[in-house]
Amino acid sequence: MTEHVWSYTSTAGHLAGTDLTGYKVEATDGSIGKVDKHSDEVDDAYLVVDTGVWIFGKEVLLPAGCVVRIDVEERKIFVDRSKEQIKDAPEFHRDKHLDDPDYRQELGKYYILGGPFGNRIV
Repeated sequence: MTEHVWSYTSTAGHLAGTDLTGYKVEATDGSIGKVDKHSDEVDDAYLVVDTGVWIFGKEVLLPAGCVVRIDVEERKIFVDRSKEQIKDAPEFHRDKHLDDPDYRQELGKYYILGGPFGNRIV
């Protein structure tokens, strides 16, 4: 269920092998920080974003499926989530994200469902 969230969409403009480190990341409602690390791995592509002072130096992990557009000239990456959705994502654990399939599943579900209330029945 969560596998497609770990791949760039064909319309995002991502070219495999492009170094995205240092690119600014823009949510739907403003800047969230800069790319600290990224992966181009097939079915395991993601961005680690250093949010700086925006959320007290926290890093966030964004699956590549959140990326809607990459502007190489401006060095900006646009994602389809709001700042609040990103801030409320499960905490990023640098040492867990590669080795813990449950953590990866939890994070993937969060982004697929659109946030903490994405699957809430009203």
